[in-house]
Amino acid sequence: MPITANRELGSCLIANVPMRDLLAADLSRAGFQLVDPSEACSRTIRVPVDNWIELGALLLLGRNPNSARLCDPDGHTLAWKGGCDPEECIDRIVTDADCFPVVYPWDLLRLHEEVLAMMDETSLLGEVSPLATINGCVRLGKGSVIHPGTVIEGPVLIGPNSQIGPNAYIRGATSIGANCYVGNGAEVKNSIVYNNSYISRQCYVGDSIIGTHVTLGAGTCTENHRHDGRHHTSMVQGKPVNTGRLKFGAVLGDGVKTGVNTSIEAGVKIGIARTTKPGAYVSKDML
Repeated sequence: MPITANRELGSCLIANVPMRDLLAADLSRAGFQLVDPSEACSRTIRVPVDNWIELGALLLLGRNPNSARLCDPDGHTLAWKGGCDPEECIDRIVTDADCFPVVYPWDLLRLHEEVLAMMDETSLLGEVSPLATINGCVRLGKGSVIHPGTVIEGPVLIGPNSQIGPNAYIRGATSIGANCYVGNGAEVKNSIVYNNSYISRQCYVGDSIIGTHVTLGAGTCTENHRHDGRHHTSMVQGKPVNTGRLKFGAVLGDGVKTGVNTSIEAGVKIGIARTTKPGAYVSKDML
């Protein structure tokens, strides 16, 4: 996948934080002590970085007196307590809590939505024009500027030293990294934008993941909704996979550059440093 082609899954950004760090911080806040695998004991809970698990389910696992593995209703192992092999655990705990493995890019979007939904306070450390409108929970990093006419509807997270607008529209759940630019009349909705990326004027980015050092030429648009209202599919190893999402845009790897007025079909993935010509219509993966 474009986002994991040159980074580990644990380094993928969720709310502008590497997923591994986000998981570690949540566990620490819940009172778990993080230990090196070499220091593991019979009470140690092992949590794979590619599983998102509600803390309540982990606490249920921790209270079990025996070695045990935590599974979802389909039987997939989410976490376990005891030895290195979950199959050797004495007990099996099934949870119907909102836990899921992170396997595909759209799973990152789902996780991102859940994390940003928990934002509960606004923090504006940058400069906001009095002619901009901000609603909901919004966090703005130091050195960032929101220009006149821009509308931001949270939950939205914008990193330091980024420029938004004028007349841009940013709506949740969206995170925009450090040193980014979103130009005049551009719209970003329910998306993850990595650091150092440039979204030119009149672009539309919806339900998408945009890697680092990406440049979207003016008028670049991602399609994110099927006309028939069905779930989107995306090609994985030559086979269509149901994303389970009614809205899903594109996944662009690091260094992608699009020509002006490029249109990208829903579910399309564009690999690292690939480019498009002006006026291009991208209907299949460019990996």
